[in-house]
Amino acid sequence: MPNIVVLIKQVPDTWSERKLSDGDFTLDREAADAVLDEINERAVEEALLIKERDGGEVKVVSAGPERAGEAIRKALSMGADSAVHISDEALHGSDAIQTAYALAAALGQVTFEDGESASLVIAGNEATDGRVGAVPAIIAEYLGLPALTQVRKVEISGTTITAERETDEGVFGLEAELPAVVSVTEKINEPRFPSFKGIMAAKKKPVQTLTLADIGVDPSIVGVANSSTQVVSSTPKPPKAAGEKVADDGDGGIKIAEYLIAQKII
Repeated sequence: MPNIVVLIKQVPDTWSERKLSDGDFTLDREAADAVLDEINERAVEEALLIKERDGGEVKVVSAGPERAGEAIRKALSMGADSAVHISDEALHGSDAIQTAYALAAALGQVTFEDGESASLVIAGNEATDGRVGAVPAIIAEYLGLPALTQVRKVEISGTTITAERETDEGVFGLEAELPAVVSVTEKINEPRFPSFKGIMAAKKKPVQTLTLADIGVDPSIVGVANSSTQVVSSTPKPPKAAGEKVADDGDGGIKIAEYLIAQKII
């Protein structure tokens, strides 16, 4: 029976207006509605499907501010058993490498009811607020585990995991021995909607809150001040310009063709 950790993240709703903060040019998370990233819902769903088929336990792990607890409760309401919330102000503005380092440190301490550590870590392939798409692979490198990334199908048989990775070049078969790290794409499944019973049950499920000190991470190596990448300036997106109208007096098609040629579109 696999013990599964699902990495989740709270992100600004893609339908909201998103912007960077004026001070350090990090994402202004208070300027938009916050939701559980959709790709993380699919990661949770895949973990639950494996649990329903093979047994085991599902624990979600998230790094973020106090507000990220809302996303954690959403995952718990879907059916995850428990959660770990890494919440520390020093993590603010961390880049992908720093975030992966903190998550890997936390994963090294996560245990399940049977006293064992995770045999499978599932994550989304990329979050909508950054689209770096590298955190799962970096975590696997830190932990010394095989990484099966960008997969659309996962199967477990005993201690062996197989998966299908789809790229522009085609579909590739992957295989590794557990424990392993897997990142999934939007083609992996359709996530379930939390039931009323699941929402009520989520309120009683355990959520362990950890600081950087708890997971043994030095605050001086994470955060915006220590990031390997920095944004030095930003400019708001300009308002959309009015379009050009073409009056059709019988030659509308010609006028459109001339416009497209002038714009070097055709």
